[in-house]
Amino acid sequence: MAVLGLAVALSACTALETDKVDYRSTGKAPALDIPPDLTQLSKDTRYTMVDGAVSASGYKTGQIAAAKTPVAAVSLGDVRIERAGNQRWLVVNRPAEKLWDPVKDFWQENGFLLAMDQNNLGIMETDWAENRAKIPQDIIRSSLGKLFDSLYSTPERDKFRTRLERDANGNTEIFISHRGMIEVYTSEKKDQTVWQPRPADPELEAEFLRRLMVRLGVSTEQAKSLVASSVASKPSATVSTANGLPVLVLDEGFDRAWRRVGLALDRTGFTVEDRDRKQGIYFVRYVAPTSENSEPGFFSKLFSSSSKSNEATKFQITVKSNANASTVSVLDVMGAPETSDSAQRIVKVLADDIK
Repeated sequence: MAVLGLAVALSACTALETDKVDYRSTGKAPALDIPPDLTQLSKDTRYTMVDGAVSASGYKTGQIAAAKTPVAAVSLGDVRIERAGNQRWLVVNRPAEKLWDPVKDFWQENGFLLAMDQNNLGIMETDWAENRAKIPQDIIRSSLGKLFDSLYSTPERDKFRTRLERDANGNTEIFISHRGMIEVYTSEKKDQTVWQPRPADPELEAEFLRRLMVRLGVSTEQAKSLVASSVASKPSATVSTANGLPVLVLDEGFDRAWRRVGLALDRTGFTVEDRDRKQGIYFVRYVAPTSENSEPGFFSKLFSSSSKSNEATKFQITVKSNANASTVSVLDVMGAPETSDSAQRIVKVLADDIK
């Protein structure tokens, strides 16, 4: 009993190791069936980012302004990392088709199963997984080893979405976005729990970008250095109105605004079903994060007045630019201005993430 008491006391003092990442998927490999609403998507837009400015009159001015704007980017060989605010992404001088399989292998090597694997869309998404490194390494667990490892768990789950897009120069841009869930008690007796969304973690995104750089040929030390030296630029992002409707105004040109809006959409629970860069449109749907005993997701509460939480809500998010300023607005599924309160909420959520 004395030994057991000592072990319990020491385990209570053990600090949580938050500096390590060791994921293990919480489910079995799913059947990678294409959802019904994805089967009719065009197969000609694989990774596509068609070159072309939204405002022809401001194209030359935009190029000059972009040249004068400091870009937070550092590179090594054919891989570089760019950063704007708390968002980072990789730019790789290789065809997207040759990167798909290595990126897919990368996630599996890091302990994840893929719940979505749509190379025609340039999107893959992991299943929910648990970071086992967050489990305290107390004396009891260290002594028993893996014998009772399955008895230990954390109240957090993570999933990651990876999106590959080809830019106008033939490079491939790789975006990694994080989504998290946390298990919380619903009563004072602590006998029931539900899973709720928790904020995206930019540092987890940065860690996996660093690991992916290593997978693509950059050394571990060089990758750490590149991620650490990517200084954040801070263009302004403000919520305004245009024709009586809410818009998000970004103090940057189309290319960077397009990238940042896409990453913000991934982070905040939207699935980019298709995109038309030439027209500056993301076709998105929202599907609430689900887990056993979960309550309706944050966005499903905001964007749906019914109890049919499994019905996806669809929108079009447009990015229009003139020189070095861009405006983001919300359209309904038919392409008409979204006049409901959802437009205001979406604009605010995107603004909060981009800031």
